[in-house]
Amino acid sequence: MAHPSDEGLDPALRRLIGVILLGGIMGILDGSMIAVAADTLVKNFHTSLSAVSWVSTSYLLALTVSIPVTTWAVDRFGGRRLWLLGLVVFLAGSISAGLAWNIGSLITFRVVQGLGAGLLDPLMLTLLARSAGPSRIGRVMGLMGVVGSSGPVFGPVVGGLILQGASWRWMFLVNVPIGLAALVLALRVVPDDKPVGEHTAGKLDVVGLALIGPGVATAVLTLSQYAERTEFLTWRVLVPLAAAVVLLGGYGAHALRARRAPLIDLRLFRSRGFSASVTVGALVGLATFASLFALPLYYQQVRGHDTFASALLLAPLGVGSALSMPLTGRLSDRLGSRRLVLGGAVLAGLSALGFTQLAAGTSQVWSAALAFTIGLGLGSVGAPTIASLYRTLPGHLVPQGSTVLYMLNQLGAAIGIALVALLVQSAGSGDALGGFQAAYWGVTGALVLVVLAATQLPGRPAPRETAHELPAEDGLDDRTAQAPASLAAQGDSK
Repeated sequence: MAHPSDEGLDPALRRLIGVILLGGIMGILDGSMIAVAADTLVKNFHTSLSAVSWVSTSYLLALTVSIPVTTWAVDRFGGRRLWLLGLVVFLAGSISAGLAWNIGSLITFRVVQGLGAGLLDPLMLTLLARSAGPSRIGRVMGLMGVVGSSGPVFGPVVGGLILQGASWRWMFLVNVPIGLAALVLALRVVPDDKPVGEHTAGKLDVVGLALIGPGVATAVLTLSQYAERTEFLTWRVLVPLAAAVVLLGGYGAHALRARRAPLIDLRLFRSRGFSASVTVGALVGLATFASLFALPLYYQQVRGHDTFASALLLAPLGVGSALSMPLTGRLSDRLGSRRLVLGGAVLAGLSALGFTQLAAGTSQVWSAALAFTIGLGLGSVGAPTIASLYRTLPGHLVPQGSTVLYMLNQLGAAIGIALVALLVQSAGSGDALGGFQAAYWGVTGALVLVVLAATQLPGRPAPRETAHELPAEDGLDDRTAQAPASLAAQGDSK
């Protein structure tokens, strides 16, 4: 059924968007603000930088492991219950991390935080996509994208402000008032969708969960270790790499021969629109996080700025993305995704090319302008791409789409950081500028691939478009259809 408010967002949906984004912003900010606290934690806990790096790595790995279970749990237990559980777990982890007494306890409590964030992040996509419906998905994803893209940029700024005037513990305790407000508002605003029950939702694909969650996590760990050491032939890189290949290969074999619905049906990738959307999502993750990692290095190592000043100079990227995402998301509801993504990718690619020409004496106005335009371009790619993915999928496959998109985006982010670390290290300690320029040649190449993938995205949507089953040739049969759209009725009733 079409939505009666196709020309705008009705008040109930606006309230839901606000409450969901309030809950989701905690994990997005928390994952990035800790980056500026490494030196502070080393001094407070009298430990090594290597040990402190696990404060971030443990969070990322726990988040990655918990993401796949939302695919099944959202129908088994209901989106509202799962959202509330994610908030409670994240809050518990935040309070505990703020009270940590040594580096080991902090790492442990960051795992708890990551498990909560792993529920909230993909569920945020699922709840908003199902409530908005296909005709309004672009503008809703644009609003969500403002939070998603701005968080990694402004997280270090927030972290720097906290460290300037308060204890490092407030980097975690600041989540408490936000989380409590999000919890109270969610109890009032998030619709009480009824779980469909175990028989209808299907049994949890335990084998698939045991393979894909750890498989993606070890792949991220491989890239994290590679970024940290910039050396491939070491057991700290080769062991998780081998584990990732075995686990993900095992999941592929399991998913293709499973009699029951697998956790993620790999035949989704037979849809050109879906494959193009998640490919672009991964490449945008690469380009975004490569920029978040490379630009501060340029400002610190080449221009001699401190950490906080570098974080402030990174802000134009977030501003550009925050401005373009709502606009292009809304436009994609009328114009489709293909042309908007192509235009955004070209703008971002030209900006990345401009970064390859920066020198030590280049005006900072010029570097800030390039950061702003690459943010504009990446934002113009992000929201329409997410919207195109949800227009491609029928309601009962939205959780699977959210999971795939988020996992590949995380992998892309890890690849982007590893790419910058490798190229900067390869350039040598005496040539920080050369390493920065090489990193942006890599980002430029990634954005060229975005342009190519964007040609496979859907064009202008049909009038009053609604989600349909993927065509029969895509190979999706009754095994996949066992997971119904338990939240779809919420969107249709608005």
